[in-house]
Amino acid sequence: KGQNGTVAVIGGSRVYHGAPALSGMAAYRTGIDLVYLFVSEPLAAPIRSISPSFIVYPTPDYKLTIGCANKILAWMPKIDACVIGPGSGRQKPDGMKKLVAELSSNKVKIVVDADALQPEVVNGLSGREIVLTPHPGEFKRLFGVELESYIEQRKEAVKKAPKSLGDTIIVKGYLDIISDGERVAVDETGSPAMTVGGVGDVLSGIVAALLAKGLEAFKAAVAGAYINGKCGQIAAEKYGFRILPTDLIAEIPNLLKKYDKVVK
Repeated sequence: KGQNGTVAVIGGSRVYHGAPALSGMAAYRTGIDLVYLFVSEPLAAPIRSISPSFIVYPTPDYKLTIGCANKILAWMPKIDACVIGPGSGRQKPDGMKKLVAELSSNKVKIVVDADALQPEVVNGLSGREIVLTPHPGEFKRLFGVELESYIEQRKEAVKKAPKSLGDTIIVKGYLDIISDGERVAVDETGSPAMTVGGVGDVLSGIVAALLAKGLEAFKAAVAGAYINGKCGQIAAEKYGFRILPTDLIAEIPNLLKKYDKVVK
């Protein structure tokens, strides 16, 4: 176990209990061997009941405090990639900042999502294998830039942003725009049905799985956006504008199985 990668997911809160589970299951369905979930004690039993595949570590606080971050770092087994932030809710960035800094310094690849997308968390990490997954509002929070609706202007703004960080960015929207500051890609897959909550958590889990499997950050981000969007299209073809994020997760193996290959 572990040859196909290991992923940790750190997140969840009183309100958004399902987000880390969606990221974790998306990582599993992308072909990861082991997924560790770090969630607060009250969420541990409900999340365990979602899938017996999850390895759940209960943390002592709903918030990612410095003390909570220290416990996670002490408990965490060897992992290849980590998702930080799904469902964490608005909170002080101190614990998240510590986790991102410590894990990245230990060569863990990181996907920073949702309320972990704060300037205090991601600044000063230039050159690390980190993927940020903001929607336009979170992009503005990070960089102070309001994205235009015109695609060429949006592409230019997204391409400029990583140069200040050295990371890779996926800006989610009707077209996903991915850039590492040098390369830029536009993913045109997807469906209007994908406005349903939880789709971003699925994307984060897919990207983390691809990072854990050895893809470099930009390629993992591009492939992850495509897989997420294509699964959304397939789900919408079946259910119309009434999809759930779990419908995307269910389509991941069907989309990827044609690429399976056993190397002897």
